[in-house]
Amino acid sequence: MAASTIRVATDVGGTFTDLVCFETDLVTGESRLTTAKVDTTPPDFELGVLNVLAKGGIDPKAVDFLVHGTTVVINALTERKGVKVGLITTEGFRDSLEIARGNRPDFFNLHYQKPKPFVPRYLRRELPGRITYRGAELRPLELGGLPAILDDFRAEGVAAIAVCFLHSYADTSHEKAAVEEIQRLWPDVSVVASHQITREWREYERASTTVLSAYVQPTAERYLSRLAAGLSAKGFRHSPYIMQSNCGVDSLESVSRIPITMVESGPASGFWGAAELGKLIGEPRVLALDIGGTTAKCSLIENGEVKIKTDYWIERDRTSSGYPIMVPVVDLVEIGNGGGSIAWVDDFGKLHVGPKSAGAMPGPAAYGRGGTEATTTDANLWLGRINKDYFCGGEIVADMEAAEAALSRVANKLGVSIDEAARGIIRIANNNMVNALKLVSLNRGYDPRDFTLVVFGGGGPMHGVALGKELGVKKVVVPAGASVFSAWGMMMSDLRRDYFVTRLADLRSGAAAGIEAVFADAEDQARAQFGAEGVDGSRLSFKRYGKFRYQNQEHTTEVLIESGTITDARLGDIEATFHDTYEREYTYRLGAPVEMVGIHLVASAEVGKLTMKERAPSTASSEVALKGHRDVDYALEGVDRAAIYDGTRLEPGMAFSGPAVIEDPGTTIVVHPGSRGAVDGYGNIHIELIGGDRK
Repeated sequence: MAASTIRVATDVGGTFTDLVCFETDLVTGESRLTTAKVDTTPPDFELGVLNVLAKGGIDPKAVDFLVHGTTVVINALTERKGVKVGLITTEGFRDSLEIARGNRPDFFNLHYQKPKPFVPRYLRRELPGRITYRGAELRPLELGGLPAILDDFRAEGVAAIAVCFLHSYADTSHEKAAVEEIQRLWPDVSVVASHQITREWREYERASTTVLSAYVQPTAERYLSRLAAGLSAKGFRHSPYIMQSNCGVDSLESVSRIPITMVESGPASGFWGAAELGKLIGEPRVLALDIGGTTAKCSLIENGEVKIKTDYWIERDRTSSGYPIMVPVVDLVEIGNGGGSIAWVDDFGKLHVGPKSAGAMPGPAAYGRGGTEATTTDANLWLGRINKDYFCGGEIVADMEAAEAALSRVANKLGVSIDEAARGIIRIANNNMVNALKLVSLNRGYDPRDFTLVVFGGGGPMHGVALGKELGVKKVVVPAGASVFSAWGMMMSDLRRDYFVTRLADLRSGAAAGIEAVFADAEDQARAQFGAEGVDGSRLSFKRYGKFRYQNQEHTTEVLIESGTITDARLGDIEATFHDTYEREYTYRLGAPVEMVGIHLVASAEVGKLTMKERAPSTASSEVALKGHRDVDYALEGVDRAAIYDGTRLEPGMAFSGPAVIEDPGTTIVVHPGSRGAVDGYGNIHIELIGGDRK
């Protein structure tokens, strides 16, 4: 019998592929942590996974549990590297995909052009048949024209078919019949129907989601198959789990059928990890910030719960409405500000940072790979915030001449010194990230001063203290292994699926039985699906949410419904919770009647979730980790002589004061003057802020 268990998580990002491995002694419960990071390897992303396992010295034969997160879906969408898709929809509705919505962001632009549909009109076909919004059949489905449609699709080189019929969220029978006939007539084609992904209303959003899922399905399925084959060839004896956008994992087989569910799997795992870390250290209210090489992403966690929504869009910005994807995705704000974000000066002499990124190749100028444009990393390096002699954990020799040349070009355009240009880059990058954090907190009725800021990713610890001071948060926490924290979050995830069903019901006496029946049906469906995959029903746990609105409103507010059978006696409490939630977010409440628009059921089961064990405080002083001192420019506070610590030698119980810099192989923690830091029993660094806007 094995004396230990080995759990591995791998996370493919836009720049790096990360690994976290925990080897846990089954007798003592002690765990040994291994982390590694390699360059991401597009388009063969699975090679990066095998490379990072090799770099970490992990033998796949010995691995008991492996979970994987990937950017392959979002990359295929944004880079238009999917397959040709044909859409089959209800007669008269082929153009709903192109009509889209009128609430475009660039509303007063007379030359505005809608985003080009992923399916051109000649590949959008119709079939007669009609279901009402209540689920009644108004007209039977007629499949007589389907063979000719499929013949045309074959001739046009269609590789995937999306099926989306009007009101199929209320009755799935027409879609099921169409899919069965397509599979009979054309067994080799990839086909997906809207009801397999979502049972929520809104015709355009469902159609868009179905089309985008079909667009990436063959690509994602090939990638996951190659990943499984590569791991198997190396001796891995199990099937890997795949991280989803809803902060849970699912089986490789299930995700291969509907890969759109992992569109934001990387960010989701990081925010789930932040929520689990908050529970571990007694901080249930968390602002989580992930700064990578290309983007910064943030999310708010209340009472240890990550917020999940289905109002998710890709490529949406100030001038484009983007494309909706109606799958459960962690509620986040993402901006184009990361370590590789390029600094540039516009025609009016104004300095900007991002959203364009230098990526992994050529990367920041200091990488010495041919990059010529100044980035946030170059500015941090120039100001001494990053150690030029320990760049990227000592794996890269910093090209200071290239960094100086890149920063000089920015400085010359601004008419300032290189130092001032570098400080400006840091300040603007920080300001962009503060604004993003305000979008998930202040803009939604939350005071950041009531939260702890958890920062991770390669760049999060470098900017976290400055951002925390600006927001006035309680404190800043840098997790152990911050640079690979998203992979750690996967270790803490459960097997999870979200079920959404649209069902209208007024919150009045007599409605409870119908609402309870909708939840019960969804729970039965979850038990059947998990049971078919070998997951015993006794392992499942359920969490119920309702989507409510005031009558005659368009959109809903989601409310957690406490466990237990829903009865008429409980409707008053549910309504009161809705009023409170609505008022917090919108600052007012109405006296209008409340109605339920749909349900959201979360079904989950544990699958090898990691259990953390706290270590006893060290008797040694933090002086044992002191590497020396150097001048560090803190951008706002000026230059200070900072103590430089080796992060790998800091132990639980050790404390230190700013100005300081903690150097870890994967990241750098910049501790501003006046701040105090301490290491907890799990290796996380807690930084108490002084000089912020604490109330």
